[in-house]
Formats: sequence, structure tokens, C-alpha cells
Amino acid sequence: MLDEVERWLAGRSWSAADRPLDVLLAAKQASGTTVSVVLPALDEEATVGEIVDVIRRELVEAVPLVDELVVVDSGSADRTAEVAAKAGARVVHRDAVLPRLPALPGKGEVLWRSLLATTGDVVCFVDADLRDFSADFVSGIVGPLLTDPDLQFVKAMYDRPLRLSGLPEGDSPGQGGRVTELVARPLLNLHWPQLAGFVQPLGGEYAARRSLLERLPFPVGYGVELGLLVDALHTVGLDALAQVDVGVRIHRHQDGQALGRMAAAIYRTAQVRLSRGHLVRPELTQFERGPEGFVPRTYPVDTEERPPMREIEEYGQRRVA
Repeated sequence: MLDEVERWLAGRSWSAADRPLDVLLAAKQASGTTVSVVLPALDEEATVGEIVDVIRRELVEAVPLVDELVVVDSGSADRTAEVAAKAGARVVHRDAVLPRLPALPGKGEVLWRSLLATTGDVVCFVDADLRDFSADFVSGIVGPLLTDPDLQFVKAMYDRPLRLSGLPEGDSPGQGGRVTELVARPLLNLHWPQLAGFVQPLGGEYAARRSLLERLPFPVGYGVELGLLVDALHTVGLDALAQVDVGVRIHRHQDGQALGRMAAAIYRTAQVRLSRGHLVRPELTQFERGPEGFVPRTYPVDTEERPPMREIEEYGQRRVA
């Protein structure tokens, strides 16, 4: 298996600089491929505007690589929608997409619904909390899909420095992605060793062909990235997957309790794919110190998955139309 991973790394891992924008634009025009960029957003007014602005200026206006730039707002209480629209995105509210199905909380739910809110042949997902954003995050992962018809799914890889309040910048290089290192990477290496070569398996920046995404189930919560990666492997095979180095990813970090809930959801997603069974207890109990000692807090673990989008009647009707 190590030989297979090393072969894959040599042939399916690149840098964003390997495909200049003029090459990508020529490939896009020759193939007639359309590209949608989706930013799932919840209370991201501090960062979403800059991300949208960079994509609009560099990849819509300067070089017409992106055909559709959509922010899907999942119920923000701040000015996320207003800021995103002002920066040049089309803003869609999660609850306005497929309204006959009550929305479930979670990032995966937003990504799943975005397939019905977009039309591009290639769909590129970008988290809305990134700082110091570079257009390479989009062009880098979209590029291989434009130049290689055999590729189906491309993830970004990057350095993830850990920045916590009170620490100077750069104090913890490479220490971000704690759930990746403690949960996702061990799970993948033990159960799906073909995927061991992915540097950032839980990263929120990836692009895929719509024809693949519409065939995959979407875990509604934090397990969506691992679920899509594993299901893509089983659907199209390792050689249809790739990764691209886009530099450094700076974003907001979660506290330890939130990471615990994330880890539980990811473990559950892996468990379902291993056994297609059910959790005996789909809850996670954590502890917080109160005035009289530790107090247990119990949270539900994401247990819902949305079916492949092509099974949804409204999606099929749109395709026929």
C-alpha cells in the first residue's frame, strides 16, 4: 500500500504555480467547462468580504475563470449576507434552497443545498473564515479539473499555523489541524490507507465535478469532508483524486470543546462508512468546570446524511429543464 500511496503522491500532487492562469483559461474555453465557487457562511462578516472581493477581482473580472460566485448563508446573525453581496457575490439563504425540506444545522447541509443553487460543471468550495486569502485557493484546485478530464476531485493542501490569542504570530507553525492529526489521519491510515497521502483531508477547500458530487451522500455536519473524500474514492477510484499546494491557510481556530464535538462527528461518519450501521449512543458528553466542580454537558453527534442530490426531485426537474 505504501508503494501505491507514493505513486499517487508523485502523479497526483502539484503546486498551484504548476498551472498558470492563461493555461487554465485556455483549457476552460476549449472544453466549455463552467465553474461555480461556493462559500458556506455563518457569522463571517469579518472575513467573507475580502474573500469574495479577491475572487471577483482576480478570477471573474481580470481573468474570467469563475462563472458563478455564491455565498450560502446558513442563518447569520451578523452582516455576513450584506458584506458578501456588497463585495460582489450572489447571496443565497440556506432555507430558500429546497424549502420543502426543513434545513438541518451543519456545514454539510449548506454544501449539499448549494448544488441546487448553482449550475457550474465544476463546483469549488471555500471556507468563509480564511484570512490573508489568495486566489490560488480557487485556481489551484480548479486547475487540474480543467486540464485533465480524468480527474474528478481535487483538495487543497497547505501549512496550517496555530494562532491562539496571546501568542505571537508564527509561534506554532504547522500545529493547526488538530482534529486531522488526532482523529482523521489515524482513521484514514487504518481503514482507507489509499487516502493516506492527502495532506489536509479535512480541509474546507476542494473542487469536484458536479457529475460526481450529485452522486454522493452528504453528511450534514462536520463529517462532510471526510465523508465526501471516502465516498469519492469508492465511486471514482484513487487516480481520479488529486491535491494541490496553495501555500498557507490562516483562519479562526476552534476551542477544545468544539474540536471534541467535531471529532465525534468525524468518527461517526467513518463508522457509518465502515459498517453502514448506527451509533448506539449518538451523543457526546464533555465537562466544563463550574463553581462546584466539573459539570457534564451533553451534545448530539451529527447523525443525519442527505442523499445524493440526483435523487432529489427538484434537482432532476432542473436538469430536464
